[in-house]
Amino acid sequence: MMIFYVIGIANKPSDFIEAQQQYMSKINVFSGGKRHYELVKKSLPQDHQWIPIQSPMEKVFEAYEETNQPIVVFASGNPLFYGFSNTLQNKYPNAQIITTPYFSAIQLLANAMSINSNSLQTISVHGRTWQALDTILMQQKELIGVLTDTKKTPARIAKRMLDYGYDNYKMYVGEDIEGAQEKFYELSLEEASVTEFYPLNCMLLKKESHRHIDFGIQDQDFVGLPNRPKMITKMPVRLTTLHFLDILKTETFWDIGFCTGSVSIEAKLRNPNIDVISFEKRPECKDILLENQKRFGILGIEAVMGDFFEQDLSRFPTPDTIFIGGHGGKLEALFIKIAPFIHPQTTIVINAVQESSIQAFKAGCKHIAYNIAEECIIAVDQHNPITILKAKSNKTTIKTP
Repeated sequence: MMIFYVIGIANKPSDFIEAQQQYMSKINVFSGGKRHYELVKKSLPQDHQWIPIQSPMEKVFEAYEETNQPIVVFASGNPLFYGFSNTLQNKYPNAQIITTPYFSAIQLLANAMSINSNSLQTISVHGRTWQALDTILMQQKELIGVLTDTKKTPARIAKRMLDYGYDNYKMYVGEDIEGAQEKFYELSLEEASVTEFYPLNCMLLKKESHRHIDFGIQDQDFVGLPNRPKMITKMPVRLTTLHFLDILKTETFWDIGFCTGSVSIEAKLRNPNIDVISFEKRPECKDILLENQKRFGILGIEAVMGDFFEQDLSRFPTPDTIFIGGHGGKLEALFIKIAPFIHPQTTIVINAVQESSIQAFKAGCKHIAYNIAEECIIAVDQHNPITILKAKSNKTTIKTP
């Protein structure tokens, strides 16, 4: 069995507790980053072996597996908090991993700034996508800890927040905490967006006011297609459509023919955790979608521009739900196009005005062994009645035409 002793250390030379000193004295294989080695090398046995943690990680794991003896690993702060103990647990689920943590950088920052951290929720963008930050911003959590990296810096994060209207937060940044360059800042997002920070940093976002967005955005609040202000799924229909889509239970949503993006935006607003992939042929709609996202603080929608029938759908995650907002008169062909890329639980919904679209939708369902699960008609003001159709598979596997 592989055995790891993972020691969380400060960003300064450390005094090790007695238990740590005991197993450090009996082991001669140690590991950690370059910065960790500079901090601990004076405390290591003279004949020690050091395995640097650096890319590619496959080489690091190969070195671990070749030692055939216990290894002491040094890691920053709390190795169980977005740290290396978690990496080891994922890589070696049967290994014995004994972790002695130190304070996390986020804890040290909150303490230094005398911030009540009862409501603290922390995410990481260190070597990761924006998704976790986007989600927690849309949820407008009271206090957000963010582990940064050299690309997703506090300044870049502040600019992103301002672009999408999240100016209701104050930012706190800690640089090189407990190190020689230690410095703390309390800044507005405008100030943070033009500040260059020491590369080793973390940050807190503290909400100062709540940004209100209507449950059911008014149609006139969306940027629409030029000279076509009525070209939008009306709010009552939009909210009913989200109900038909089971949007709160969805992980991946495809919006085919997004136009102004109203359905995509309301879907992401109701469930910030979902992946939204939105398809549209009209090139002008890309800027319209982005403007509407910024108006309502909706981050993380993937816009796919061009003819849907020419898209390589294999590069996108399998959808749990699909909304057909546009089909160019080729509805049955659209079903044939999507059939290889859906699973038996995928829900398909359309809002149809014309009887021909209703019949084409039902015919398309037959091509892939789907049935109409729900159907309703909604009339909004003086507009034409809308038929909302929801289709579900009647088999455990999808028929590929």
